[in-house]
Formats: sequence, C-alpha cells, structure tokens
Amino acid sequence: MSRHIIENLQTIHSRISNACEKSNRDISEVRLLLATKTVDSDKILFALEQGENLIGENKVQELTQKCTAIAQMNPEVHFIGHLQSNKIKEVLKWVTCIQSIDRYELAEKLYQRLKFEKKEIDIYVQVNTSYEESKFGVAPENALDLIKKVSKFNNIHIKGLMTIGLFSSEPEKVRKCFKLLKSIQEEATALQLPNVDLKELSMGMSGDLEIAIQEGATIIRVGTAIFGERIYPDSYYWNEGK
Repeated sequence: MSRHIIENLQTIHSRISNACEKSNRDISEVRLLLATKTVDSDKILFALEQGENLIGENKVQELTQKCTAIAQMNPEVHFIGHLQSNKIKEVLKWVTCIQSIDRYELAEKLYQRLKFEKKEIDIYVQVNTSYEESKFGVAPENALDLIKKVSKFNNIHIKGLMTIGLFSSEPEKVRKCFKLLKSIQEEATALQLPNVDLKELSMGMSGDLEIAIQEGATIIRVGTAIFGERIYPDSYYWNEGK
C-alpha cells in the first residue's frame, strides 16, 4: 500500500510539473489537493507524512472521523462536497475553506453560523461549467450575481472558484469548461467587490489536470489516482441526502 501511494504521488507531481513547464507556469502556482472520499485514515496519514499538506473531503460524517485521526499532522482541510445547510456547524469545526458554495441560501446560513461563532472562513464558489444535471454548482450565467450577493457577508471571504470538468474523452470539450471558469474569474475580479480576492481556481483531476493547468488551475484535486480505486459508485459522493 505504502509503495503504491509513494509511486502514485510521484507520478501526479511529475505530471503537474511537466504541465507547468509546458504552460510556462511556475510550479509553486499549482497545489495538489488529496481528495480523501472513502479513503482510510491510515492512507491519508501516510500521504501527509510524505509531505502533502492539503486534503479535501466530500462527506461530512467522514470529515469528523478522519480529521480526528490525522490531527497530529495539522493539514489544511477543505470541504469539497455538496453541503447541506444543516451540516454547516459540523463542517466549521474542521475546515479552513469550503469549495462548494453554490447557492445564496447556503451562504446566508453560513454567514449566520459564522456570526454566532465569531468566526470567518474562506470559500470558493462552485460553478457547473459543464451544465450537467448530475453535477452541483451555480449556472455559469448566474455566477457573477451569486458572487455579488455573497460579497456582502463580511465574515465570508471569496478566494476562488471551483468546477468539475466534463467527463469526456474529448479534450477540447473539457477545456471549454475550464476556460469558462477562468473567464468568470476575470469578470468577477474586474468588479473589485469587497471580500472577493479570486486568486484560486480549483479545477482539474487526474484525467484532465494538464488541460486544467494550461487554463489557469491553481488547485488540482486527485484521489483515486493516488489512493487506488474506490469501492463506491460516483452517486455516493454527489447524493445530496448522504
């Protein structure tokens, strides 16, 4: 298990490095986020011991268990799954960033909870750049309006945008999703809104990270290609009721 994780990490980092070089980007501009959905705590702990320091979790109930188990490593933890408003309190115990804010009602409830706890948090706005019904995220044409509304909450800092590219074997169709996210970033930045500093683009996974880096990704989310195949179907991760 350990040998495979080390080899897989080396492969992903090599791909990121090569993509940055070909895109004339500095390797320091792109971070690897370990997507830990359904991954055992011991595997996560081992990856952190190899020098990784950013993880992202999809499931609230797994978040608590894993963060407790790996607390001694003190990693940076992001929440990257669909978030229900009744789970906000639990998520705030563990994360420094929520990458999946996709509706005003959720942001408003997050604001109220943060106000009660006298806390602040970084968020990314999740955009459904592929227009697939199976994916969460605000519609691209509504993203600017959502950013404007959320920018009024002084305890929520909008630091970036997140998207899941189209699952397609045609690179240019995938690229279109990433280009769209980049264009939204540029439009929103030009508005110079309070509490908005859109430096981060969380886009690209193991199958399309090269394209994402070419189009400006700053965070690449990789799980299976590092930790091995999952035992659950994709529906497990995106099911709102879980």
